[in-house]
Amino acid sequence: MDFSQLALFRLVGQRLDYVSQRQAVLSENVANADTPGYRPNDLEPFAEQVNRLSRSHRLPMARTHPGHIDAAAGRPEPAEAGAMRDAYEVSPAGNEVVLEQQMIAVTQNAMDHQLALNLYRKQAGLIRMAIGRN
Repeated sequence: MDFSQLALFRLVGQRLDYVSQRQAVLSENVANADTPGYRPNDLEPFAEQVNRLSRSHRLPMARTHPGHIDAAAGRPEPAEAGAMRDAYEVSPAGNEVVLEQQMIAVTQNAMDHQLALNLYRKQAGLIRMAIGRN
């Protein structure tokens, strides 16, 4: 059975690709922690990428009664991710890499990777159980 044809497995595979790309970016940040003038990079959060790609496939919400909430107003924007970076100082050489912040991001990325792997394993196990292969 080709699991890549199932939407959940496709999404988990994309998440694993994202996590591996983010790990490369974060490791580059750590490697350049002493490089003068280096600014840390990060990827757009995976949820935002999925939302941006899926918006084109969604039907627009219609406001059918004046008492309904206006869908065009949208949700409030989350706090900007760069706000935490502003809490730290820039080094005299102009380097903006904060190793503690990068290590937090690396740990979060590792947890995201483990979660995606566990989802994949559990879903594959459920399918095997459903077809009678334990």
